[in-house]
Amino acid sequence: MIVVSDVYKRFQTPHGPSRWVLQGINLTISATVSVGLVGRNGAGKSTLLNLIGGVDTPTRGRVERRCRVSWPMGYGGGLQGSLTGRQNAKFVCRLHGFDEAADMAEKIATIEDFAELGESFNEPVRTYSSGMKSRLQFGLSLAFDFDVYISDEATSAGDAAFRKKTSAAFKKIADCSGLIMVSHSDSTLRQFCQAGIWLHEGQAHWFDSIDDALKNYIDSLSS
Repeated sequence: MIVVSDVYKRFQTPHGPSRWVLQGINLTISATVSVGLVGRNGAGKSTLLNLIGGVDTPTRGRVERRCRVSWPMGYGGGLQGSLTGRQNAKFVCRLHGFDEAADMAEKIATIEDFAELGESFNEPVRTYSSGMKSRLQFGLSLAFDFDVYISDEATSAGDAAFRKKTSAAFKKIADCSGLIMVSHSDSTLRQFCQAGIWLHEGQAHWFDSIDDALKNYIDSLSS
């Protein structure tokens, strides 16, 4: 499970600390449930995902990952721009203990096949568009086994054929692992998520039904 305990988050700006994006968040998320995060733009959805995935750290409080959690799929960070897609993939394979040539070759082939970057897989990541980075990150995430996968708009990357491919991958994930997802598509959230978290004015509200989370979010837009 993932335990978020009294988490606060704000950022440093050239003019000093920002407002509190998250204030006293307390959540316990099972590794067997798929959860959608909803809220207005700027509500802190991506911020919370990055904290859960270990990309960022809370200003106060703590996040305990008592299971294997992926980095955010769709997140373009964590890649070394001067290295090629292939070299980045090899580096990640080594981090996960796949040093043997045969094992690494199999993982690299899986990543290359899913990302569909063509010759760009052998070019520096700094030359990639944001969509290409997302596709590489998605392929990297799927190449390894996690208890919980987290996704920040990953289903919107690429063309229609690639989006269909990512939807099939998410369906497989949701059937056998946990999933924490941000998407601006209500239908996508309903398709893959059981529960929901509505972020509003720095607070996180848990709902056992994604439909209830979406209703509260939509109602808040007219208030």
